[in-house]
Amino acid sequence: MTKEDKLKYSKLKSEAIQLRKKGLSYNEIKKELNVAKSTLSLWLKTVPLTAEQRKKFYTKRILNLVRGPKSQRERRHREIAKVIKEAEKEIQLPLSFEAYRLLGAALYWAEGKKTRHFAVTNSDSHLILFMVRWFEKIFGIPPQDLKARLNIYSQQNEDEIKRFWSQLTSIPFENFGKSFVKPPNKGYKKNNLYYGTIEIRVPKGTDMRHRVYGWIKAALKDINSKVNLVQKEWKSLKEVPRPVNIPEDINLPR
Repeated sequence: MTKEDKLKYSKLKSEAIQLRKKGLSYNEIKKELNVAKSTLSLWLKTVPLTAEQRKKFYTKRILNLVRGPKSQRERRHREIAKVIKEAEKEIQLPLSFEAYRLLGAALYWAEGKKTRHFAVTNSDSHLILFMVRWFEKIFGIPPQDLKARLNIYSQQNEDEIKRFWSQLTSIPFENFGKSFVKPPNKGYKKNNLYYGTIEIRVPKGTDMRHRVYGWIKAALKDINSKVNLVQKEWKSLKEVPRPVNIPEDINLPR
């Protein structure tokens, strides 16, 4: 260590000691002098603190324990909000027809019925309204021609929830079929579906559903060969026999 480095080291140590005597914490001194906490621990372990300073540090530690998780959550929420706000700037509205068509097709691929009917089931108001408008813009099916069905809990008001979805989607109240009402459950539900779950269906829309899958297939054409190749290599996974459900009241031979 050069003479200049020794002087700098000595000056930093002296400043750290003075700050500690004033009642600053290691973190505060570290921020002030840009010195590693491990170094401060070595320099300051013998520096005496007054009873008032010890009380201050103890109180601060307790507050940090109480506020820590909450403070971290709030900071993370602010970070997420910033990420979302910046991401919003990356999307230019209005969407092109092609982008709009593929966005709806992707949502249907994820949330729509795969076998019977041309229908989407979800509880998210934004997704449902988007799909109602997508059906109209892409296929020319107005909300007045759509059918709807609710999935709700027994303690919910069926007519009010129907009116909510009817107002949101412009699907006529009389187009709602018989709701599926889940039986009472004593278990605690973490996520309350205040508006229930709604299925919106395009009558006689089977061919439209196949068209959507055609669009998805075309969009994924460049990865199709890789998927087929890997699935062919692992075709043995499809040969695993399905489990047989045996009623509990059947007495099996011993």
